[in-house]
Parts: sequence; structure tokens; C-alpha cells
Amino acid sequence: MDIDPVLKALAAALHGEGPAVEIIVSADGAPHAIAVPTPGFEDAAVVVRTSGSTGTPKATVLGVEELAASSMATAMALRGEGQWLLALPLQFVAGVQVLVRSLFAGTRPWVMDLSGGFTPEAFTTAAEELTDTTRFTALVPTQLQRLLDSPSPETLAVLRRFNGILLGGAPASAALLGAAKDAGLKVVSTYGSAETCGGCVYDGTPLEGVQVRIDDDGRILLGGDTVASGYLDAPEASAGAFFEEDGVRWYRTNDLGELSADGTLTVLGRADDVIVTGGVKASAAFIQAELEKLDGVTAAFVAGVPSREWGQAVAAYVAVEDSSAESIESYKARSQDVLGTLAPKTILTTDGLIMLPNGKPDRLAMIELLTEVHQGE
Repeated sequence: MDIDPVLKALAAALHGEGPAVEIIVSADGAPHAIAVPTPGFEDAAVVVRTSGSTGTPKATVLGVEELAASSMATAMALRGEGQWLLALPLQFVAGVQVLVRSLFAGTRPWVMDLSGGFTPEAFTTAAEELTDTTRFTALVPTQLQRLLDSPSPETLAVLRRFNGILLGGAPASAALLGAAKDAGLKVVSTYGSAETCGGCVYDGTPLEGVQVRIDDDGRILLGGDTVASGYLDAPEASAGAFFEEDGVRWYRTNDLGELSADGTLTVLGRADDVIVTGGVKASAAFIQAELEKLDGVTAAFVAGVPSREWGQAVAAYVAVEDSSAESIESYKARSQDVLGTLAPKTILTTDGLIMLPNGKPDRLAMIELLTEVHQGE
């Protein structure tokens, strides 16, 4: 993949010598940097679309100062700069940031071949071609799981050579993080979004220049140097998501969280993940975590679906190691033993969650399927 034209356009935007750009990927997988007018936004360098996991993607405007602050804070957290391996789609913030960090560090990023999808073999081949002794990459949990499941000793060997593996895009299970630690990998769990130049909280700790607080309704607020300028051509959405207070720019997330006494952030789940079923409030994140503890379950997605009897019914899309090993009724019975009245009324088993191109769960697609299945039961 030739990324030189994209790097050139991105470098010009970061140096104020060219227009802001949005990176798009054509049907053949080739990336292109498209000039984007950003009226009303000073210092704009990059426009990145949000994932669209909960609705229409929004065009987030990232300025030079925000990207520079993010890049510097990442280097400080990882204790150095080095060569990055790009293993994520370039049109999303995590992919863009691999290029941005490389440009600020003066290193050349290496791009793995994603034409056949993400595979351990392609990742291993690309990682073996890195030339810098200090190396980093960014992955989503599904990718890391595939790499750890690979029987190839070469794959584990190249993973161990990374000085840091940023893991974000979706919550990682305790089992996955434990397996990575046992394998000797330097994995850093990240939390953030396009609106914060990607991950801005590493292993629960805010990066340099980033502030975290919890709003009265339990939502996580992220503030500081990495917060985006706003949404392009969407003043109402910008006003609802961003605000300034005492000279600090803040982004209001849709996630619930809590801060420990030492300031460590724990993400509890999405604010809209509270399911009211039969008059009882249930946390989708809690139910998901309990389902993922069941033997044979590799991942789960939980949501409330419309129910004539319950108002909302708990429904679960469950990824299992062997969908033929147990019936859906068996999984229902096992979840009933663990969760009692909070157990899903509807379960759909499959070999993997439905994912968006950026590695995040496709919430809308799975909710639609679960609604259809529940109504048909």
C-alpha cells in the first residue's frame, strides 16, 4: 500500500502549509487524503468520522495543537518515540494517529497488508519488516485475540518485540488482558474517541494535559489539550457534546464511569446501556461481563429490546467457541444460574460479534437482529 501521498498531504496540514484533510479508503483498499473545507475552525488539520456505532457518523475536526498534544503525551506515556506498525483502517482516528505520531516523531510507519482482512500471518509478516528497535502498534481486542490464538511461534515472538501495544476501540475482557500479560506482551488499555484525538486515558490514567471528571449524571467528562474543536457543519451536535469551563475545553462522553481516590478511571458502560426490564434497572455492561465468564463464551453484547411483557427485555448476542456444542437453551440456563432475574430472555449464539471496520461492535446491527429474534420467540 502506497501511503506516501497521504503522508505528504497530512504533513502539509500539520505544518499549516495545506488544507485540512480527511483520509478515505477506496473499494480497492487504497487510502486517499481529501482536502476538506473547515469554515469556522482555525488550525484545523484532520477531519475524522466517528465510528457510527450508535447512529450517523459525525465529522470531528482535529486541530494541529490537539494532535500535537496527543502525540507528545503518547510518547511520554510510552517512554519514547519509535516506528509504528499500522494495523487499523486509516479512515478512523486510531489509524490516522499512527501516521500523525510517526510524522511528529520523524519515523516512517509500516503498513500491514489488510487486503485479505486482518490475519495473524499478515501481521507477523509486516512486524518482521520493522527496522526500528523501538516499535509500537495499535490494535482492537478482536485483533489481539486472533494473534494470541495463532499457533505460530513467530507471531508471539514479534508481539513480544513491541515496546507498546495500544489496545482500544472496544472494552477488552479481563481474560484477554490476562492472556496478554501471561504471554509477556506490553499491552496498554486505552480509552478515548475521535473527539479526544483517540485514546487519552491509558490503563485508567489520563495522559499529560488531559483531565477527567464524572458529571452529576455519572457520565465521563474528558477535558484538556486533546479535545477536538467540534463537529463540522453540526453546530447543535457540537454544542451538546463540547463546552468550555475556566479556560478548559471539555467533551461530554456517553459513557458512565467512576474515579478512585487516586484518580484512576473505571469505565462502567454506556449511559444508554441501562435496561429497564419489568421495572428493574439492569446494567448491560454488568450482564455482558458475567456472560463472558461462562465457559465457552469468547465475547458478548447485551442490549434491551422492545417487549410487550417486560417493556424492555434483556437480550444477548453471544460469541461462543463452538456453536454446536450447546443449545441456546443451555446457555440460557447457565446465565440464569449466574444472573437470576437479570438473565437474558433472548440469546443468539454465533462464532463472533458483528464488528464495524474499525473494530468496534456494530451495536445497531446486533440490536436489530436481537429484536427480530425476540419478537419471533
